[in-house]
Amino acid sequence: QVQLVESGGGLVQAGDSLRLSCTASGRTFSNYAIGWFRQAPGKEREVVGRISRSGGTTYYIDSVRGRFTISRDNAKNTVYLQMNSLKPEDTAVYYCAAGASTLSFNYWGQGTQVTVSS
Repeated sequence: QVQLVESGGGLVQAGDSLRLSCTASGRTFSNYAIGWFRQAPGKEREVVGRISRSGGTTYYIDSVRGRFTISRDNAKNTVYLQMNSLKPEDTAVYYCAAGASTLSFNYWGQGTQVTVSS
């Protein structure tokens, strides 16, 4: 079992930056791949990006590639989502999730709201 807590969300203007954190407790953090997901009002949840257990491999959806960066510090049990050049369409609740691989996630955080005003 691993528990995840997201933080760092807030209200920003278009073009601003935010860094979200996902901090884990429980089992060995480095055993888990981490995904960042988001869900906007009235829309289905979508993956934003993923990072492998070692941090050596990352994946991003097209709409955030080049603007968002996922990194992890296994010594701090934390994964980060650096979001630059934010757009109003990035407004959503952002969740992190952990799993044995980057294709399957079993544990989820409670989410943090990101609102980007135009």
